[in-house]
Amino acid sequence: MDYFNNLSYLISHIFLMLFIYLFIPHRYSKTISRMICLTSFLLLSSTDILKLNIFPDSDLCYLLVTVFQIIVTQSTGLFLAPEISSKILFIGLSASNYTIIGSVIASILYIYTSNIPVSLAGNFLSHAAILLILYKSIHKIWLRQYEHSNSKSWWELCLIPSFFYCSFSCFAFFPHTLQEDPRNILGILCLMITMPVSYIVVLRYMESDSKRQDIYWKNVLFESYIKGLEDQYYLVEQSEKSIRILRHDIRHYTSMIEHLLDEGKYGEIRHITTHINAAADDSRIVRYCDNLIVNSIISKLMEQAGASDIRTNLELQIPREIPVNHYELAAVIANLFENAIICVKNFEPKKRYIDIRINCCREHLLIQMKNECQEALVFNPATGLPKSSKGAAHGLGMQSILAFSEKIDGNIDCFLENGMFFIILFAKFP
Repeated sequence: MDYFNNLSYLISHIFLMLFIYLFIPHRYSKTISRMICLTSFLLLSSTDILKLNIFPDSDLCYLLVTVFQIIVTQSTGLFLAPEISSKILFIGLSASNYTIIGSVIASILYIYTSNIPVSLAGNFLSHAAILLILYKSIHKIWLRQYEHSNSKSWWELCLIPSFFYCSFSCFAFFPHTLQEDPRNILGILCLMITMPVSYIVVLRYMESDSKRQDIYWKNVLFESYIKGLEDQYYLVEQSEKSIRILRHDIRHYTSMIEHLLDEGKYGEIRHITTHINAAADDSRIVRYCDNLIVNSIISKLMEQAGASDIRTNLELQIPREIPVNHYELAAVIANLFENAIICVKNFEPKKRYIDIRINCCREHLLIQMKNECQEALVFNPATGLPKSSKGAAHGLGMQSILAFSEKIDGNIDCFLENGMFFIILFAKFP
């Protein structure tokens, strides 16, 4: 029996490290990552000797070794990954659950066949089959969630693999193994089916929800973009109309100037040229930056700010081609600008002021905005962003900004100082 258990655990540890290696992004090269997994595998296999061979009847030894192995397993994933996060912990806990299934299948086969080679072959094949199924069904979904979803929401999801692991342990290993009490076989088979189904459903739901949110924000952005283009088209029409009128009237102005020159009335000539310059300025279309999409959104929001008598200082350096998604950057700027407008529009006139400075180039992105703020803000301790006081349905704009920042590996800092709210987003591009 010791021979069977040792080999069964050995096979499980091989696939445990393989799962972690495949599903967790690597901070190091492939060679170093493989060495880390090999080291963890040797630690797990060597400590198995303590609980299976040296102290096989000691419940305390079994418990302590199991806790140590859990720490080694989860530390492997956290050490491999580019950064420590709840998403890495989630996949590490999931790896432990997946490998338990293979061990349980081996135990069930041994109970009914008493054939060690058949049981070990079943162990190996079940591990390989489950790993292949999970890799095909959720690997790409998982990587997309890792790259784009908010890591703060994954702490709650870590409870799913944690409870599955505890349930598996109580059913199959502690305080009695399946060989000692095979009555739990039916229950653990149901649990084995429930676990992978739960993972697939949860991850696909999260992907669907992420897509729904992306579609919602894109629709909001496109609506603003279209309105901005409509406003610019209207301005172009008005400008063309004014230029046609000015071109028609320029002949009369020329005649008047020639007549006044003959009479030497230079002061009157200056009045006419001033009037012509003013008419030309009225026909000019304001362009805030070279990026068409951002310029359209800014134009729309500047109109809103003007309607509320809000003074706005704009310093934009956004070229036509930028290293981030045009629409996502425009959405971030629109959210920040709109939040500032909502904040200051009801203040007394001298406090209706917004300062916006944006610099986007091939090397970096810097967004700095400040505005008056008279209310006491509550900041989320996890994200550092202000929490909406209007309920759960609000504050989605800040969530969108946070998601954009995480996507481009940026940093957000915001604070309230002397009645002035500051928010800064900075990202450096490789």
